[in-house]
Amino acid sequence: MTMPILTTRRLALGGALALPFLRTASAQTTLEWVAGSVGGGWYTMAAGLSSLIREENPDIQIRVVPGGGLANPTRINNGQSQIGWGIDAFSASAVQGVEPYSAKHEKIRCLGTGYSPTEHLLLRHTGAGPADMRGILTQRGLKIGAPQRSSTDEMTLQRILRFLGSSPDKIRADGGRYLNGSYADVGAAYNDGQVDYIYVALAKPAALMTEIAQGRRGGRLTAFPDDIRKHLIDQYAYAEGTLEKSDYPALLDGAIPVTLMDSVIVVNESVPNEIVQKITATLIKNQGQRLATIHPSMAGWTPAKAVNYRGVPFHPGAAAAFRAAGFNPPA
Repeated sequence: MTMPILTTRRLALGGALALPFLRTASAQTTLEWVAGSVGGGWYTMAAGLSSLIREENPDIQIRVVPGGGLANPTRINNGQSQIGWGIDAFSASAVQGVEPYSAKHEKIRCLGTGYSPTEHLLLRHTGAGPADMRGILTQRGLKIGAPQRSSTDEMTLQRILRFLGSSPDKIRADGGRYLNGSYADVGAAYNDGQVDYIYVALAKPAALMTEIAQGRRGGRLTAFPDDIRKHLIDQYAYAEGTLEKSDYPALLDGAIPVTLMDSVIVVNESVPNEIVQKITATLIKNQGQRLATIHPSMAGWTPAKAVNYRGVPFHPGAAAAFRAAGFNPPA
């Protein structure tokens, strides 16, 4: 798609219009970055990265707007935003046009993954009941809390339940409780004894887990069994990771394997190669401490991790930047 060239006069007259991509007479490019909720980690990271990119590339301006992990790929595919955060597993589903998406997203490309690993956490009350994930999620009378319906956390829990032959409706039919709410709501329900288990996906150290660890009820985090991790990887392109005791000392007796989601940067295919190459090169140049100052979860990002992703095709500009740095994304 050919992008419009706008003069300063036209910008002044039409500034209130929603324009997908701007190139001014001075060849300055403006992109819209769709992130997460205002005040959340994704929004903070997007704001920090946009400042870094502008600092090193004065010809690129980025405006950050709120969004969410499920909706962002669609927004970018439709050209409403040109760049944004996505979640590895759900962005891959968007490309394929499978649940929770109803059509293939053929116009999205990526700048790789590894930007902000997010662990999936199943917290259990230690007072009674099974200690393993399969036993917990298939027991009669299960009382579990999860984020809002259709959040990436909650949709992952539903995928696990389906794999185990269960569902929210079955939990309720068997006399249990399947509670949805904000992270604060779910934490309060756990502390009050309304639920005995919580399923969330949060980058460590998660404030919710820290608060529960310091509370009167406490709890333990639960390992993800091999077959569940393999199912989520093979069927939905999730990743896997490990929680160490040092991550949550009061909630772990030792290291446990967990399912992992990671952040990808998704762009519309129409963003010029030169622009995407500059953005990607800036990220590569500033890996390590500079990215960590934007958000601690970005400290471990490397180009080697970024190119190890198959869920969304790489934008040619990003591929060129990675190759110039000695890393080869998939063709």
